[in-house]
Amino acid sequence: MAKRKRKFRSLRNWYVIRRRGSNFLGSQWAGGAFLVLFSIVALVLANLEATKHAYHHLLETQIGVHINNFRLEMAFEEWVNDALMAIFFFVVGLEIKRGIIAGELSSLKHAALPVAAAIGGMVVPAAIYAVLNGGTEFSAGWGIPMATDIAFAIGILSLLGKRVPLSLKIFLTALAIVDDLGAILVIAIFYTSSINFIMLGIGLAVLGLMFWMNFRGIKPSLLYLIPGITVWFFFLNSGVHSTIAGVLAAMAIPTAPRFSKKYFLYKTKYFIEEFRHTDKPGVPVISNPDQMEVLSKVNFVTNATTSPSQKLEHILNPWVTFLIMPVFAFTNAGVELHSINDLRVLNSTQGLGIFFGLVLGKPLGIFLFCWLTIKAKWAVLPANSTWNMLFGVACLGGIGFTMSIFIDNLAFAGTPWVDTGKIAVLIASVTAAVFGALVINFMVKKDKIH
Repeated sequence: MAKRKRKFRSLRNWYVIRRRGSNFLGSQWAGGAFLVLFSIVALVLANLEATKHAYHHLLETQIGVHINNFRLEMAFEEWVNDALMAIFFFVVGLEIKRGIIAGELSSLKHAALPVAAAIGGMVVPAAIYAVLNGGTEFSAGWGIPMATDIAFAIGILSLLGKRVPLSLKIFLTALAIVDDLGAILVIAIFYTSSINFIMLGIGLAVLGLMFWMNFRGIKPSLLYLIPGITVWFFFLNSGVHSTIAGVLAAMAIPTAPRFSKKYFLYKTKYFIEEFRHTDKPGVPVISNPDQMEVLSKVNFVTNATTSPSQKLEHILNPWVTFLIMPVFAFTNAGVELHSINDLRVLNSTQGLGIFFGLVLGKPLGIFLFCWLTIKAKWAVLPANSTWNMLFGVACLGGIGFTMSIFIDNLAFAGTPWVDTGKIAVLIASVTAAVFGALVINFMVKKDKIH
């Protein structure tokens, strides 16, 4: 009896742990938690005498693909920044496309506020940085404070629960999508090296093939895999940053499902009747081949009513959230601090430009452009929200983190200012996260009192 009770308790504990684990991974703030964890691990490994050499050796380890005369070899850090991040930007492209077709960006009325907010959140920080660094060796970094890390921003907003209206979470998500689009354009136009037009032309030709496949109604996602990888390869060797290939490839993925909603409703109703008629009392479904066949048909129709872009976004999102972005943070946040003076990066115009661009410029730009848009009657405040709440959400836009670090890598590639830029981004992002959470919490309480 005692043995049976112990077994029951262990099974119950395992169930509780599994349920809590599923709840954690399904939460919107879990991605941000993983980013913080991997960033801290990277900082520790990069600064401990016992581990820093091994850490940097890992980043510099050459990994290659050799097939006959074909050879593609890059350091581990380059594979992360140029290959894994291309997948991240592919998912961003799918989100942008979904937002334009069926989301908050699908109509001018819905899109006006987040678009205006994103423009303000890019222009003002870039202007602050440019004023502080124009004509200096740091001038190339003006794009760093323009970016917002959606995982962190949404995660912190979700921690406040129902105190924040759902409309503000939707607004922040739409803002971040437009912000990502702006960052992609900045990378493509301003942070692209010399271009090999032959390689670029071949890449664009293969991309054209993908759009043709979409136009011809070719739906299976796997058929777009090899062309997508080919586009990435030629963009990688063209001088245009390879992550742009991820966004463009996403635009070629079909958004129209094979079956319509009307057909799905008709067929599932028919299948339910068929399932009922093939039922055998006392026989479980798994032992009833007729019912198993019906379930297979239901599964087929359900999958065919989901668009390829929806399927890919659903499949890739967990991988991006819990693998690609944490690995990127682990690879890029490991800044070696040689002395306490390295923490005084805010004494330089580079550090001040990044810090004030993110912590001050982002919320001011977002809030000011929202105010102008609403006063011009082109948009309205999100439902059940107030100006106070909107300003609190705008403060979270200053969490640049992964996106800002990514642009920092491009802006200061091959210079000693890459690491100082990363330190400034980390300090500014932590400040913006804490300040934004406190402001939102205070503003929500203030609005409830009034």
